[in-house]
Amino acid sequence: MNAEISFFVEGDIRHPFFGKENDYRQWLIKVAEAEKKTIKLLNYIFCSDEYLLDINIKYLGHDYYTDIITFPYQQDQFIESDLYLSIDRIEDNAKKYGETFHNELLRVMVHGLLHLMGYGDKTEADARLMREKEDCYVAVFLG
Repeated sequence: MNAEISFFVEGDIRHPFFGKENDYRQWLIKVAEAEKKTIKLLNYIFCSDEYLLDINIKYLGHDYYTDIITFPYQQDQFIESDLYLSIDRIEDNAKKYGETFHNELLRVMVHGLLHLMGYGDKTEADARLMREKEDCYVAVFLG
């Protein structure tokens, strides 16, 4: 089965890695393979804070900004989902945590994928494991 991974932008947002999509696809496939999962379909949609806030309110009943929202369609062995990422939030968080935009983007992208593979972050132990996985897979991309 071939992984179908697409990247889209909504509104006035600039594509964060236009022309390099295949590097990101291959990385996401490596992450899934390392976790013994298969990507069937992933749509990463890059958007603004306001766009994602509207989705957060409308579909989740949460009235606050977030960096990512995932809508899983299938989460067993085969992963299928739309993932909405706020470029505004990623930029702000990169500054807040003293990180580069690119590294924060990678972290958020893999964070969403890890959630789809069953990892949580609600408890301290789960959050610690999630962060370790994020660090590991960001390092894989950076080589």
